[in-house]
Amino acid sequence: MTIILGLIITLGCMLGGYVAMGGYVGVLWQPWEFVIILGTALGTFIVANPMKVIKDSLKGLGEAFGNAAPTSRHYLDVMGLLYSLMRELRSKPRNEVEKHIDTPEESAIFQKFSSVLKNRDLTTFICDYCRLIIIGNARTHEVEALMDEEIQTLRSDRLKAYHALTTVADGLPAIGIIAAVLGVIKAMGAISEPPEVLGHLIGAALVGTFAGIFFSYAVFAPLAGKVKTGREKQMRLYIVAKQTLLAFMNGAMPQVAVEYGRKTISAYERPTIDEVEAETLGGGGEAQAA
Repeated sequence: MTIILGLIITLGCMLGGYVAMGGYVGVLWQPWEFVIILGTALGTFIVANPMKVIKDSLKGLGEAFGNAAPTSRHYLDVMGLLYSLMRELRSKPRNEVEKHIDTPEESAIFQKFSSVLKNRDLTTFICDYCRLIIIGNARTHEVEALMDEEIQTLRSDRLKAYHALTTVADGLPAIGIIAAVLGVIKAMGAISEPPEVLGHLIGAALVGTFAGIFFSYAVFAPLAGKVKTGREKQMRLYIVAKQTLLAFMNGAMPQVAVEYGRKTISAYERPTIDEVEAETLGGGGEAQAA
């Protein structure tokens, strides 16, 4: 919603100011210039990136338009799940806990927190380190180093879409110049025409430079930034899981360990202590709703 609103404001102010100066909006409508610019940008984007990154970039744009960043509810689900697992690890024998870790999709604990279960990467991350805790031979500082390395790898993979879109945004002004040069070449081919015809052709050519800069700085660069912001926020879920499990490995009670994770959440989305207690002691969001 904010993306659409921002584009409306941008176009409204830009075109409104242009008309107020006495310009004619119809002159800016040069569809073949837009085809050259956007088509060339799309082609270079496909050349520069593997298919997996292309698909992930489209997914990232969908997330940006849908504002798919984690909310307070997502963080509560993660902490509620971790609290339940830590209680199991503390009070149940190994074979009973392993059933939840080995097949999370069949686990009653994971099913209470559907938002976590839908996130396969996060579910795998939590299960892998709970498995290390069950084994019991791993040292806390070694597990922390391993977590940091995995989170960095995941972050790098998630931000490939951002880097790909940023590259497109950086190249669009130059592509706009290419479109403008092609328009000038066309105008030079009609050098014998009257001045009013040449003026129209040269004006149409200059629209290419304008469109390249506009698409770069007013469309693709902000969209790339939106993708990055959303992906960075999604990675915060892993930080919450990391800090909670490390605190538990260092001997903290489940309720205290969850507080370690809560403190890593941005103040804008951080649930209160009372909300976390209601979540952990109440058995999950779905249980409370029921």
